[in-house]
Amino acid sequence: MEQRFETSEYQQRLEQVKAKMEQQGVDVLLVSNPSNMNYLTGYDAYSFYVTQALIVIKEQNQPIWVGRRQDANGAKLTTWMDDEHIYYYTDDYMHSDTKHPMDVIANLFKKQKQDQRRIGVEMGSYFLSAMAYETFKSWLPDASFIDTTTLIGFVRMIKSNQELQYMRNAAANAEEAMQAGINSIQKGIPENEVAANIYYAQINGAEGIDGDYPSIAPLLLSGVKSSSPHLTWSGEVFNGDEIVTIELAGVHKRYHSPLARTIKLGEPSSKEKRLGDAVTDSLNQTLNAVKPGATCGDLALVWSDTIRKHGFEKYDRLGYSVGLSYPPNWGEHTASIRQYNQTVLEPNMTFHLIPGLWEADCGVEISETFVVTENGCETLANFRRELIKKEG
Repeated sequence: MEQRFETSEYQQRLEQVKAKMEQQGVDVLLVSNPSNMNYLTGYDAYSFYVTQALIVIKEQNQPIWVGRRQDANGAKLTTWMDDEHIYYYTDDYMHSDTKHPMDVIANLFKKQKQDQRRIGVEMGSYFLSAMAYETFKSWLPDASFIDTTTLIGFVRMIKSNQELQYMRNAAANAEEAMQAGINSIQKGIPENEVAANIYYAQINGAEGIDGDYPSIAPLLLSGVKSSSPHLTWSGEVFNGDEIVTIELAGVHKRYHSPLARTIKLGEPSSKEKRLGDAVTDSLNQTLNAVKPGATCGDLALVWSDTIRKHGFEKYDRLGYSVGLSYPPNWGEHTASIRQYNQTVLEPNMTFHLIPGLWEADCGVEISETFVVTENGCETLANFRRELIKKEG
């Protein structure tokens, strides 16, 4: 299979991670987050529902992949590593009452003479269960453990030129999917049909750009459901006068570019129009404030100051770093755009800015994914930024 990046880029990423390990006093990393595994090796498979790991040893020039036996060939096909760096456990370790895949991984640490070292563990990972962690620790009583949940994530925040191109391609796919959703929304059409058309467009992609499955299902919120941003679709049909929010992501080579828009079937009410104007203006003003040297907290203050002029108050998180990801979430779990966050913006960082306003009976979301440039920002999608009116 064709590698998505040159081997030299993977090696450079590995060296950057090792430098972070040195700063944090870590000798060896146990990586469970599949996004981080992909970032360092290229490994790409829907196998993260079982125990798998990447071991990064400070003195070795290649990581070690460990996973289920039937997935080992996938590691050989998708990674840049030599085959002797790929290990597996057999299926009798899966869902067993007497043993665990972490037994094999811990034994490999012993064989590699890493069992008495300072081990970094992604303790906040979705993919490392309490049972897995406790099993791993029990085998290595002479090791010390350090939380490295965000160590690789902060390296990932600054994208290479190739990564940015993948994200621009993902944004083109997001445009296609959003337009497919908007075109499908009409009186008498069920919500699940709209969701199906969005999914088709996400995976089919824009012309000449292959799509991929998103880390989050399309969020389709109509009527009063637009007041709660994480509901999904149902089989209800549109009656022709709803406000409808769509949040989705275009995906290319596992890189995500999220996009949200709000549509009104028929004429917006005065309240809906006011919400739409506030979100659009505040989003524009916040994007105008993006520049290297500003902090995530600076952007949040611009947002809150602007919506206050429209008569609204909101202090929640309104954005986060984004890029390479697997389910169940497309964020990088590092920097958040919210008040008091002191992360300094640097060129080639990418964020999803989604400053929604949700009232008790309706809400408006309009979002952009942007990359920090040398003197401002570039929004990756090109899609009309307003409360979109459509005839019911």
